Amino acid sequence: MKITDLKVLMVNNFMYVRIHTDDGLTGVGECGAWGFLDAAAEAVRSFKTYLVGQDPLQIEHHWQYMYRSFHFRGAAVMGAISAIDIALWDIAGKFYRAPIYQLLGGKCRDKIRVYYHVGGATTEELVEQCVKAKKLGYTAVGHLSPFLDEPRSNAYFETGAQRINRAVDRVRQIREAVGDDLDLCLELHRRMTPAEAIVFAHKVEKYTPFFLEDPIKPDNFDAMALIANRINLPIATGERIHTIQEFEMLLSRNAVSYVRTSVCVCGGITGARKIAAIAEAHDALIVPHNPLSPVSTTACLHIAAAVENFAIQELPDHDGPAATERFVFDKTENIKALKQSDIVTAIPPCRDGFIALPEGYGLGLELTDNVEERFPYKRKEVYTRLNTDGSICDQ
Repeated sequence: MKITDLKVLMVNNFMYVRIHTDDGLTGVGECGAWGFLDAAAEAVRSFKTYLVGQDPLQIEHHWQYMYRSFHFRGAAVMGAISAIDIALWDIAGKFYRAPIYQLLGGKCRDKIRVYYHVGGATTEELVEQCVKAKKLGYTAVGHLSPFLDEPRSNAYFETGAQRINRAVDRVRQIREAVGDDLDLCLELHRRMTPAEAIVFAHKVEKYTPFFLEDPIKPDNFDAMALIANRINLPIATGERIHTIQEFEMLLSRNAVSYVRTSVCVCGGITGARKIAAIAEAHDALIVPHNPLSPVSTTACLHIAAAVENFAIQELPDHDGPAATERFVFDKTENIKALKQSDIVTAIPPCRDGFIALPEGYGLGLELTDNVEERFPYKRKEVYTRLNTDGSICDQ
């Protein structure tokens, strides 16, 4: 069996790769470099010159070849490798007539715990979303920003005391509204300095968050370790890094308890499996990052099924637009009337906060017909929030 073609499909706010073979098998994968999909698409087209004519089942060799063939990497390049890798695993599953998780060593669990995305521009909206998640049967909520998901067009200012105490009080209100029936995965979105994060963690500790995600900008592993070693709550981070060496540096510093592997950026299923093994050696758990489409979700589910040190899976609402659109942008022209389930042939149902293992061979889903024409692509614009003094606000 040989690869005959690689096609890039730009769909709404997503980028897919479809790989074709000479015996009719095809595979699909998704790129997670959502801010730079056009750059990632060009990287895929470069890798195509190598992959056409190759055996698609030599997945590890192709991963190493693409990863090491140039002296430059980065999110766009790794997003391209990730999409290709997922598509190759999809083909392998179809060839061997097995789900991908079976090829990874078999299942470690019968169903996969997920957390539901919540958000709100006001405290009332945020509490309401958490109560809704509980009524829907979820046992955990995530993307839960105690700093709110306010419009990026609004200039930001709070005093240090207001920022910390208002955020802590929102967590209090949520905990009182839902009791202990929901785990609260707090997404801090890099909004704090290390000193502020330490103060916040000690104040919010009594409400038992599941973890604190990205309290500071994730670039400085030593700063993240400083926080982790001075608080009593676990830190989740890793969605913005993409090499096994970066994750090893984080873990060796005891800077992370829940490793946020971006399966569609960190090297696909192959890369995520490597990172999970490193995390296991450090007694850390993985929480796959997933703000993307059902293709990404399904790839994550195969990792979650096969990896022993899995904690919980991020699950966006696939009945609406991409999470990156709903939570990152507030301009109405960016929020498209899209039902993500229309992009693919199957979405695993969620019941009582768990999703059953993916069914079928390979990933277990396909893109629907003519998705590019039905859901035209639009390039992401550069658009972020500012503080009242004109400086950049991380949100």
